[in-house]
Amino acid sequence: MSAPLRVTHVALTSTPDARAAGRPELTPELLSATGARYSRSIDGLDVILSKIDPTDMDAAVDRIFKFVDYGHASIADMAPVAMFIDGISMWLAYHIWSLVPTAGGQESSTRYIRIADDTLLGTDVTGASDATHTTDAMDIYNQALTYWEEIAVQFPALVRIPQGTPVKAAARIRRNYAFDRARYFLPVTAQTNMMLVMSARGWVGLIQQLLASGLTEAERVAEVMRDELALVTPRLIRHARLVDGIAAGIRANQIEVAQQATAIPIDLASGFGDARDTAFVDINVPNGVSDASITAAFAFHDNRYGFVGDALRRTSVRFGWEAVTMAELRDLNRHRTGNKYCPMLPRGFYCALDEVPAGVDASRLEAWAERGRQMTLDARQGIAAGNPADIYKSLLGSQYYFEHTTTADKFIYEAELRTGTGAHYKYAKHLHDCLELWYLRFPETRGLVLEGTAEPE
Repeated sequence: MSAPLRVTHVALTSTPDARAAGRPELTPELLSATGARYSRSIDGLDVILSKIDPTDMDAAVDRIFKFVDYGHASIADMAPVAMFIDGISMWLAYHIWSLVPTAGGQESSTRYIRIADDTLLGTDVTGASDATHTTDAMDIYNQALTYWEEIAVQFPALVRIPQGTPVKAAARIRRNYAFDRARYFLPVTAQTNMMLVMSARGWVGLIQQLLASGLTEAERVAEVMRDELALVTPRLIRHARLVDGIAAGIRANQIEVAQQATAIPIDLASGFGDARDTAFVDINVPNGVSDASITAAFAFHDNRYGFVGDALRRTSVRFGWEAVTMAELRDLNRHRTGNKYCPMLPRGFYCALDEVPAGVDASRLEAWAERGRQMTLDARQGIAAGNPADIYKSLLGSQYYFEHTTTADKFIYEAELRTGTGAHYKYAKHLHDCLELWYLRFPETRGLVLEGTAEPE
């Protein structure tokens, strides 16, 4: 049985030490209003706060807003709001991250959690044309977990458990190994939970996008979000509504994606299956930046959060892959800088067939892979027919074109993160392939980029 949708604002409170030190406590709206007041006052924080009645903070907000008379957007940027969202689909969680990649937050991980059979959302919530195969996909997911768990026990070297790892930790690593490879069969209608921390302005923008999406679940979630946001920043949400221009733009994009599917028809007979995850990297080095300065930019780079020089910060990079699964996109999408482009049109299906050790019978996995391809093709055909909600008929193994445009320092950070300790094996391959293309252009940086081997956590 699927869980009910629930959006909960969680307020922040002052710490005991801050109270003891006499530090002020303000509501999110009063915080933003006080910050806004700075532009019309040189007196400083103490003078502004001295005019606030701590027993009636709402009245203080109204007085400051009346005096300042600003548009809501810049003020809403200074009002931090945290919300926990329970019971949404994995696809909508991905979509939300794509709309607010700079937000802080987390989501329930398919790499560490077994997804229950009864968490699938129905067509009354998703708006998909049908949901006949989702139960089958969950059955396959459970069988695939057992399949990969058996391989993890039979071939311990593949799991790469470090010598001396405690028994419980070793069991967790084996379990994660299986989760990483079985999750491709999860339907995107499976429920997940996520939390986000961002400004009221960010929430308003997200609500506008979801209300304009034309998707039943997204609109429903947006309405609940707006009600919750009204508890925290009621004066800052007047723009949290359906905007005709945004709706028209989203609909035009949806039509364009459907036309792409029609222009390039794919069916099982023509080989619809595992699309190639070929990497590409386009580098644009500005005038005045030499290869030597790119190499020198790594001089003090001793960890992925470490210093990099301006030569990397000034160089732009567009990188990505011809086909990446939704399972990977859910994290690759969350890198916060630049722009991502990923049309919601499935290109193929991947389910770790290439990970089966030599000598192991792969016939069951091959049969499940065929079902995954058929389900993915069904989703694509529905989208081509003009129903964007049929994206809900896809699986985490369904593949999409994905590109990310950013600067070289951020590209290097992502490459180091996604090949580092605990990284998913596919993340490591994706970014390793991109780094090989980077090294073709800047061979002297090999060894300076802190590429990892995606060892188990």
